[in-house]
Order: sequence, then structure tokens, then C-alpha cells
Amino acid sequence: MKLFLHFIKEKRNDLILYLITLAIFVLIPALYGLPLYAIGYAALLSFTFFIFLFTVGFIRFFRKHNTLSHKKMSILNELNGLPSPESPIEEDYQELISLLFSDKQNLINKKEKEWQETIDYYTLWAHQIKTPISAMHLMLQGDEITEENEKKELEAELFKIEQYVEMVLQFLRLNSPSTDYRFENCDLDQIVRGVVRKFAPIFIRKKLSMQYEPLNCTVITDEKWLSFVLEQLLSNALKYTKKGYIHIYMDPKQERTLIIEDTGIGIREEDLPRIFEKGYTGYNGRMDKKATGIGLYLCKRILGNLSHKITITSKTGSGTKVAIDFSQYKILPE
Repeated sequence: MKLFLHFIKEKRNDLILYLITLAIFVLIPALYGLPLYAIGYAALLSFTFFIFLFTVGFIRFFRKHNTLSHKKMSILNELNGLPSPESPIEEDYQELISLLFSDKQNLINKKEKEWQETIDYYTLWAHQIKTPISAMHLMLQGDEITEENEKKELEAELFKIEQYVEMVLQFLRLNSPSTDYRFENCDLDQIVRGVVRKFAPIFIRKKLSMQYEPLNCTVITDEKWLSFVLEQLLSNALKYTKKGYIHIYMDPKQERTLIIEDTGIGIREEDLPRIFEKGYTGYNGRMDKKATGIGLYLCKRILGNLSHKITITSKTGSGTKVAIDFSQYKILPE
């Protein structure tokens, strides 16, 4: 009964129009004195035809309602099986449903891809962090290593673990719906020197020199997040530089641009366009066999959130030059 009342409500305009037409059809001939049986017969035929069409319309309405009711169970997984549209309006509604369904599928696919990338990253991270832990266990069990050398090696492996842990924490924070960015006027010299001091033991162990020029620059940024980026960049420079130096200075040709330049093995030309992609390790990463392809991706994402810009130029065998442009910011200190 409820469904029938809904059908009546939907067809009320047609019903009213028919009743008005029937009234005109009956009244006008009656005013001209035509026989009532002729008028009644015509009215009865008209009403019978209307009832037939009304019944057919209700049956189609009932079938369509049943089709849509059953479709409620599967509409979340597939769009096939919707009843054929009977009007341009119904066709428009189905197009809207199709667009929403397509957008939903794209979001699901995106989330599934992100989830799979997260699983892949943590699997790789868990594998990598086992390496320095195993190295520390071996050193603790060995008798041939002197106490001083053992201490330095243990410190180096512990430093790697700290870096891996910090990377995974920043990865989680970066994908969190809420972040803890705090923009302030920061002394760039103070931030960079703090990062360099942190890596001082590695410079000494690898016998690499640090050429540092005073930066004399104040930037609006988040000190903690920028420090993480600089640590990643300096770590990469140290990893792929076997001899020579690392040079940190402000670009004399471009205002407010920090340069981190090394004399390492460089990056292949074909790898440069993809170095900021998540999971892309390139030729050097494949040779290293321990690269995650996540460090530069995080750097790019974080610097973008800080409204800074990063560019990298390199040539195989001639080192790499990283430039961070601090003139891109569009924020104010808190």
C-alpha cells in the first residue's frame, strides 16, 4: 500500500491533468445538449484506457523499485544491473551515480596502493635495521677488536639505527592528518651546524673534509622538520662520497639558497628525473642494495609542506649538488 501511495504521489500531476481533461470532455458536450449516454460511453472508454495505462505504469514502477532494492546489496561493489533510464532526468541521475562510483573506486585504489607501499616500506625497514643490530651483536661477541675501535664501530651502527628510527617516525608523521609544524624565524647557521656536528664522527672515520662557509641567513621554517631534511641530505652525501669533501654554502648567484655539494660518485642522468619518487633507488641504490628510496621522497614532501623548494643536479663521477631555495615561503612566523 505504501508503495502504491508513493506511485500516486509521483503521478499526481498526470492524474490531476486527466481529471481536468475528463471534466472538460464531459461538461462541454453536456452544455450543447448531446445525449448523456453518448457522453458517458465516451467517458467510460477514456477512463478504462486511463486505468489500463495507470496499471501498466504502476507495474513498471513496482519492478523498477524491486530492481533498485536488490541493487542496494551490491551497489558498493559493482554498478552493473541498474534499470534502463526512462527519461533524460533518470539518465542524468545514473551518470551522477556512475561518477560517484568511479571516484569511490579511485579512492579505494589509491588507499590500497598507499597501504601496500607502507607495508613494503616497513618490510624493507625491518630488514635494514636488522643489519646494524646484527653487526653490533657480532662486535660484542668478538675478541679481536680493540676496545677503542669497537666503541667507534658500535657508535656508528647505533647512529644508523637512530637514523632509521627517525626516518620511520617522520614517515608516520608526514602521512598523519595532523602535523606539528611550528614556523619561526630560524638562524640557518645554527640549524646546519647542529646537523654537521651530529655527523662529525662519520667525517672523521671516512677521512672526509667539511668545507663550511658561514651562511648568515635567517629563514622562516620549522627547525625540527628542516633539521631532519638536512640530516637526510648530509647522510646521502656521506654515503656516496668515498674521498674528497662536502661543501656547504649559500649560493652567490641565487638569493636565499642553501647548497650542499659533495665530490661523490654522482647520480646518473637518467635517474635524476625520478629521484624524488617514493621507492625509487636508481642505479646507485641498486648497487648499494640497502637504499630504501624513501629519503629524498620525504625531503621533497617535507620541504613542500614548509614552502621551500629543492633541486638536485649531478654528474656521474663528479659529485652532486643539492639546492634548497628558502625564498619560496608564503607563511608568517607564529
